[in-house]
Amino acid sequence: MGIWQRLLLFGGVSLRAGGGATAPLGGSRAMVCGRQLSGAGSETLKQRRTQIMSRGLPKQKPIEGVKQVIVVASGKGGVGKSTTAVNLALALAANDSSKAIGLLDVDVYGPSVPKMMNLKGNPELSQSNLMRPLLNYGIACMSMGFLVEESEPVVWRGLMVMSAIEKLLRQVDWGQLDYLVVDMPPGTGDVQLSVSQNIPITGAVIVSTPQDIALMDAHKGAEMFRRVHVPVLGLVQNMSVFQCPKCKHKTHIFGADGARKLAQTLGLEVLGDIPLHLNIREASDTGQPIVFSQPESDEAKAYLRIAVEVVRRLPSPSE
Repeated sequence: MGIWQRLLLFGGVSLRAGGGATAPLGGSRAMVCGRQLSGAGSETLKQRRTQIMSRGLPKQKPIEGVKQVIVVASGKGGVGKSTTAVNLALALAANDSSKAIGLLDVDVYGPSVPKMMNLKGNPELSQSNLMRPLLNYGIACMSMGFLVEESEPVVWRGLMVMSAIEKLLRQVDWGQLDYLVVDMPPGTGDVQLSVSQNIPITGAVIVSTPQDIALMDAHKGAEMFRRVHVPVLGLVQNMSVFQCPKCKHKTHIFGADGARKLAQTLGLEVLGDIPLHLNIREASDTGQPIVFSQPESDEAKAYLRIAVEVVRRLPSPSE
């Protein structure tokens, strides 16, 4: 076992993909099945549950050296969230070269950042036993994809996943960053809650296609962040339109302006529209994101404008 793997331990059990070990659970669990409580007993039980839950919530602690955290999330997969997160990080750096940018991939089961940022290898450890991010295109990157083989599935239960997330949040030496862009997994589950409750998040960006099915889940994602008191900066409408490269005819494959209608419902704004374009897909697959490889293209400029809108909605670090 390499030295980096020692960071991924939980209760003395190695968190290896596909491993059969399980973490011991301390304490006992009381189960109340089919019993009706009323009056003073019921009220006492409610108060006790509230006390237990409040004690169980983690206290938010900033990531050392990181000024502001921007999470990029989606209600469902396949809407271009990771592509948006990668190009947003690059756009933030391109718009202001004085800013230091980091990119954290917390999608444990399907990490995309290593391929999109053309990075391979295991992170080195600092003298304080913290993982050092891998660097490319001027962006410091950390991902579960650096800790497991590319073709190796992460077959872990919830406790192991949460332990890994804790390590990615707390055992990485980021140095000094102005912005840390976090590529969240799709959905509104344990990882989203853990990240939101463990670190102070400056703002969330919700990515969706204009399709009704995607918008339903995007709505849930936005409401989840509001419930955990994370400001939602706005929506990104991805794959908004397809333009034929030959005849230039435009087709709204996933519908027109669905994200704008959802933004109105939520009292938010659309940060920008990203077209469905072959160049974006090819650039991502080759590990040369379009903001880096084709900065003068219309597609790259769309991401640059979104980065401007994101920064405009962020509070100053001193606030």
